[in-house]
Amino acid sequence: MKIEKIRLATSNAGKLREYERLAPGSALALDLLPGFSQLPLFDETAPTFAENAAGKALHYSRFTDEIVLADDSGLSVRGLNGAPGVHSARYAGPDATDGDRNRKLLAELNGKTGADREARFICVTVLARHGNAIAVVSDFVEGTITTEIRGADGFGYDPVFYLPELGRTFGEATTEEKDRLSHRGKAFRKLLAWIAGEAVSS
Repeated sequence: MKIEKIRLATSNAGKLREYERLAPGSALALDLLPGFSQLPLFDETAPTFAENAAGKALHYSRFTDEIVLADDSGLSVRGLNGAPGVHSARYAGPDATDGDRNRKLLAELNGKTGADREARFICVTVLARHGNAIAVVSDFVEGTITTEIRGADGFGYDPVFYLPELGRTFGEATTEEKDRLSHRGKAFRKLLAWIAGEAVSS
């Protein structure tokens, strides 16, 4: 199957811009799914990122003849038994800000050191068409949780996620650095390689 265009299962123009940055020079056309906000909402209540991403892709692909991309991502912290995990966006409540979530995370880790502060950002990306999955890819980036908020860039847990190879948090990283190293960037590049027919390691 030759894939030339993909619709993102979101109404978030910022997410579209991020994916476009991750595919510089690609002939692949990316766009938002038309009328997304008027479509029946998919309830992301599955216990894993993969199930949420697949469920979302399959659900929204039933409303268009085009190929749909959906992803699910979040933060897993070793000392919290994998939390916040699939609840990353709702960790501090449905109306919480990024700052609220970061402060709660730091409070939960107060007094924990070493391996307990090891963390992993995970992203699962799924392509689907007419209610059938076409491709499922995933990737991650490993780091540690800081003891304070550092940096004003990025979003979510970026200001508390420290990458040893950068020597700073995602909140302090440039857009180019984050695109190169992030879980979403790595997963999407795997997907692009698959689309191009290249061998992709599992």
